[in-house]
Amino acid sequence: MSKKAKTFAVIGLGRFGTSVAETLCALGHEVLAVDRSESRVAAIADSVTHAIVADTTDERALKRLGIRNFDCVILSVGDDIRASILSTVLMKEQGAQYVIAKASDALHARLLEKTGADKVVLPEYEAGVRLARSLVSGSIIDYLDLSDKYSITETRIPEKWAGKTLIELNVRRNYDVSVIAIRRGEEILVTLDPKAPLESGDILVMIGTNAGLSRIGHGDV
Repeated sequence: MSKKAKTFAVIGLGRFGTSVAETLCALGHEVLAVDRSESRVAAIADSVTHAIVADTTDERALKRLGIRNFDCVILSVGDDIRASILSTVLMKEQGAQYVIAKASDALHARLLEKTGADKVVLPEYEAGVRLARSLVSGSIIDYLDLSDKYSITETRIPEKWAGKTLIELNVRRNYDVSVIAIRRGEEILVTLDPKAPLESGDILVMIGTNAGLSRIGHGDV
């Protein structure tokens, strides 16, 4: 995302929507937070640019919000399937530029895609995948899937790697993986010296093939 402030509308202020809205605003962007619940709107009012009580399944309410004027709309009403699908259809009809919709399950996700959502997220499913991956490999701290073949991980270095340099390890050739940063205590190293030895306890941020990342995470080095 560029440094220029963008405009976001976050519709649905449950835990997911609230965290998205507050974080976007904290990062310096303009955020309109919308929910049918007066108490939820009141709770977030001081943390976003604007907070409005509205029902986005009402076409007239959406027009008043000026939904087409936002760079992105995050629709976080995944628990109410009918409301999320109807809101998606109405927003796209009114010219919403980019709609990210939260789904409750795979079927809901497919319906949202077919009704016009530009991107669909399943936060609970994705969190579950990350947890499962970390549980089967004690070295992997976090996991972000990029595709069926590639991912980004944060992984504690194998004990065998302590004291060795990135040149010696040559992870790109040996594992089809690139080290893009090192977390060392409270410090994040992004300008890497390939001749500097790694330290025990270092956490490597790596991008590469799932097979190569899995090998490192399982200590198969």
